[in-house]
Amino acid sequence: VNKHKPWIETSYHGVITENMDTVLLDPPLVALDKDAPVPYADSVLMSLIKPGEICAFKIYGQDVPFEAVVLNRTSGEGILRASSPVDCESQKEYTFIIQAYDCGASLSGTDWKKSHKAVVHIQVNDVNEFSPVFREPLYKASLTEGKIYDSILQVEAWDQDCSPQYSQICNYEIVTAGTPFAIDRNGGNIRNTERLSYEKQQSYRITVTAFDCGQKKAQEDVTVHIDVKPICKPGWQGWNKRVDYEPGTGSRPLFPKMHLETCEGPLSGMKVLVELQTSHIGKGCDRETYSEKSLQKLCGAASGSTDLLPAPSPSANWTASLLTDSGRDSDLIYRFDGRQAANVPDHVVPQNLTDQFTVATWMKHGPSRGLRAEKETILCDSDKTEMNRHHYAIYVHNCRLVFLLRRDFTQVDAFRPAEFHWKLEQICDKEWHYYVINVEFPAVTLFVDGVTYEPYLVTDDWPIHTSKIDTQLTVGACWQNKSVCGLKNDTLSGGTPVCCQGGEVMPPRFTQYFRGSLSGLTIRPGRIESQKVISCLQACKEGLDINSLESLAKDIKFHFNPAQSVLVVEGEDVDSINAAMTKVSYINSRQFPTPGLRRLRITTSVQCFGEDSCLSIPDIKAVVMVLQPSEPRITITGTNQLVRPAGDLRAPLGVAPFKELHITSTVMKGDGSGGPQRPGVMETMHNLDYCDVLVIGEELNPGKESLEIRHSALLGKHLDATNSTSGISIYGVDSISHYEQALRQVRYRNWRPTSLSERRFRLTCSELNGRYTSNEFNMEVSVLHHSAPVDHVNHMAANPQYMRPVHHPLMIHTFNSHMSGAAPPAATVVIVVCIAALVVIVVIGVYRIHATHQEETRDEEDEAKEPEEDWDSSALSITVNPMENLKGLQALRKVVQDEGCTEEEEEDGEQVGGMTSAESDYSDEEAEEEDLREVKERKRKGKLEWDSSSMKY
Repeated sequence: VNKHKPWIETSYHGVITENMDTVLLDPPLVALDKDAPVPYADSVLMSLIKPGEICAFKIYGQDVPFEAVVLNRTSGEGILRASSPVDCESQKEYTFIIQAYDCGASLSGTDWKKSHKAVVHIQVNDVNEFSPVFREPLYKASLTEGKIYDSILQVEAWDQDCSPQYSQICNYEIVTAGTPFAIDRNGGNIRNTERLSYEKQQSYRITVTAFDCGQKKAQEDVTVHIDVKPICKPGWQGWNKRVDYEPGTGSRPLFPKMHLETCEGPLSGMKVLVELQTSHIGKGCDRETYSEKSLQKLCGAASGSTDLLPAPSPSANWTASLLTDSGRDSDLIYRFDGRQAANVPDHVVPQNLTDQFTVATWMKHGPSRGLRAEKETILCDSDKTEMNRHHYAIYVHNCRLVFLLRRDFTQVDAFRPAEFHWKLEQICDKEWHYYVINVEFPAVTLFVDGVTYEPYLVTDDWPIHTSKIDTQLTVGACWQNKSVCGLKNDTLSGGTPVCCQGGEVMPPRFTQYFRGSLSGLTIRPGRIESQKVISCLQACKEGLDINSLESLAKDIKFHFNPAQSVLVVEGEDVDSINAAMTKVSYINSRQFPTPGLRRLRITTSVQCFGEDSCLSIPDIKAVVMVLQPSEPRITITGTNQLVRPAGDLRAPLGVAPFKELHITSTVMKGDGSGGPQRPGVMETMHNLDYCDVLVIGEELNPGKESLEIRHSALLGKHLDATNSTSGISIYGVDSISHYEQALRQVRYRNWRPTSLSERRFRLTCSELNGRYTSNEFNMEVSVLHHSAPVDHVNHMAANPQYMRPVHHPLMIHTFNSHMSGAAPPAATVVIVVCIAALVVIVVIGVYRIHATHQEETRDEEDEAKEPEEDWDSSALSITVNPMENLKGLQALRKVVQDEGCTEEEEEDGEQVGGMTSAESDYSDEEAEEEDLREVKERKRKGKLEWDSSSMKY
C-alpha cells in the first residue's frame, strides 16, 4: 500500500554555465520513499507497480528554461538540466519550485504521492564572449598651454558580459607612442606629462584601447583629439592685421570673424572705440584733390573768391619761392619753416572788403618752441610805406588763433571790436584742419572742420584813421615797413622792437614768420560762406561705416565723429558687441582713391558687476591697404588741321578749331575669368577738372585776334573759363561729355588775318588737379587767302606784261633751269610739252581749291554772319611763254607783283571797313601802312598771295 509521500530536500542551489545544459545542484537531486515493495503481489502487477519508487520530478515556475529528469526510480536519483539555451546577459539567476512524485499503487497514477515543495536557486555562470566598447566614437578636449593637468578628460569603455569578471574594464592603454600624455589604467583619465606650448604644437591626436578583466582587448580603438590653447588672455581674437581694399568696391567689412575673449569673466558693460588714422593721407584724409576753384564750384560756393596760394605760374608767380610738399597726391600744400613768406600782388588783393567777407584755409600746425612763443602770422595786410599799421591779420600765438580787424575811421569815433581770440586743441595738434572765418562785422564766427566756435575773447580798439598809404597783403609773415630803435610798435599791430645803432631806420622786411603748412588760402569779399558749403569743402571721402544697422541688438549704442574716422560702440552683452563689430567696415567713395596704408586702432574698456574695471583688454592695431586704382588714360582725338578762308576768321563768330573733338578715357582691367587674368582695355566714365588751350608760338594780339568761349556754352554745367593772351582755361569738376561740348564752342577770331598763315594751339585735359593728364593734342588753323580774278579771255594773244606767274615749286625749278639762255631748237619742243603739262596740273589744282572752298563755305554759313567773298576762277588764265627771254620774264613778274600790291590794298580796305568796335583803336592809315609793310616783305621773299599748301594733284 502506498502510504508514504516521497521526500526531497527543502532547497537546492545550482550553477549552470551559459550556453550549456547541465546544472550542478547542491545537494544532489534525490527523492526517498518509505513504502516497500509487496512480496505476495502478482508478479506481473508488481513488475509494473512499485510503490516505493520515484517516477517523476515536476518544476513549477513561469518560463523556467529547466527540466528535471529521474535517473533511477528505485534510488530516487535525478538531474536538473536546461531545456533551452541559458544567457547570463539576459538573466543571471533563476528561482523555481520542484516536487518529486512516487509511482503510486495503480497504473493510472491517480494515487501518486508527491513530496513537499522544494525551492531551487540556479545561478548562471558568465562566459567572456564580448569585447570592450568605448561609449564615444571620438573624444575631444582642450587645455591651456603651460599647465600640468591631473585629468584632461576621461575615456570610458564598457562590456556586455554579465559578470563582474568579464564586464568590468581592468586596463586602459594609449596606443600612440611618443605622446606627452598618460592614462589611468583603471579610470581612463588622460593627463599631460609635460607642459605644452601653443607655439610648438596646437593640437594632438592619440589612440586609446581598453581591456576587460578577462584580458579581452577592445575590438576598435578610440581617437582622442586634444587642442592646446594659448594662455587665456582677455582680448580680441579672429582679426586680420591687414585688410586689402580694392577701389570701387563700396563698403568692406574689417572684422568679419572677430570676437572678444573674456576668459569667462562676468561683464556688465563694454565700450569699444575704433579709430581710423588717416593723418598722413592728403590733408588729414582722402579728400577730392581738385583745385580750390573747382572744389568751390562743385560744392555750390558763390564765385568771387581769390586764391592767395595758387600753383606757381606766369600769372601767379608770387608763390614760386615757397616750399611745396610734393608727396601729397596732387594736393597743393605749402610748407612754411619760419623763413619764407610771399607778398601778394596788388592786382590780386581784393580791394572791396566790406562788413561781410570770408577767409578760409587748410592749416597744419604744432606747438611753438620756447616758453614765450612768438606770433606766427598766416595772413597780414599792413602798410606798405611810411607807417607800420596792421589793417587785418590772422595769426597763431600760444596755440590760440587770433583774427585782427582794424577798420578805417568812420564818423563814429568809438571803440570797436578789433581782436577775436579762439583757444582750441586743433590749432597745435599737428593735424590738418579746415578753418573758415565768417565776418559779419561786428560778429565773427570760426568754423573748424565744419564745427562752429565762438571767440572766447574779443578786444576793442580805436579804428585806424584814413590815409592814402597803400597796404601790402602777405602770406606766411607780416610786412614790416620800418622799425626805429627804442620805439615799441603797437601791440595790436604785432610789431616787435628791433635793436640797431644810432636810431637808424631798418629797411622793410618780413617778420612774425609762420611755421606750419597751409593750403587753399582764399578770401571772398562781400558775402559769407554757408554751413552747407563749408561741410562740403572739408568732407572726407573715406571713413568707417556700419553695415545692416537694423540687425544690431537693441542694447547696442554707437556714434561717429563728424569725419567718420572714430566710431564708438557700447553694449551690455559680449555677444551683441561681437555681432556689432563684425559689421564695422571701411568705405572710400572716391573713384581714384589715394593708395596706401590706413592704420586702425581699437581700444576696449569693460565693466564687471559692482566694479568700475575688472579686465584689461589690450588695444589692437591693424591696417587697411587701399590698393592702387586702375589709372585712366585720357585720350583726345580729332582733326589736327583746320583750313579756313580768311573771311571765316573775320566773321563775328570766327572759327571753331575743336569742333570735331572727342575725349575718351580707358583703363586696363582683367577679364575676370578663371585662370590667369588677361589684361583688357575698357572705357570708363569719370570727371575732368580742367582743360587748357595754350597758344603755340607768339601770344595772342588782343588788337586783332581772340580765343574765347561764350558764356551760354557753360550754362547748365559746373564749368567756368578764364582766358588770356596765352590761351583759355576751362575748369570745374564735370563730366567728359560736358567738357567736349564746351571745347567744341571755343572760338578763334582774327579780324586782321592778312599776314597770318596759320595759328597753332595745344590742348590738354586733367583729372584730379593734374594727377591724370591727357595727351597733348595739337591743332593748326591754316588761313586760306583769296586772289582777285584776272579777265583774260584769250591767253594765247595776251601781251607778256599781263601774264601772271604761278610760283608752284616745280614750275619755279623749271624756270630757273632755263633762264640762263636761249634753249637749243632740239629741246624747245620738249620744254613746251613739259610746261604745258605743268599748266594743266596747275589749272586742275586751282579748280579743286575752288570746289573745296565752296563746300567749306556751305558748312560755315550758319556760323558766319558776314557774307563770304566769291572766288571766281572761271576767268583765271595762266599763260607761260617759254620763248620769252629773261628780260621779258622779269618784266612780267614786276607787273604781276604790282597787281598783287593793288589786290592787297583792296583786301585791307575791306577789312578796315568791316572792323567791329573791338578793333576801333586802329585807324585806317595805320592799317594801310601795316599792309604795305607786309606786301613789301612778301615781295622781298617772293611769296605768293594765296596758299597752295593744301593743293591736291
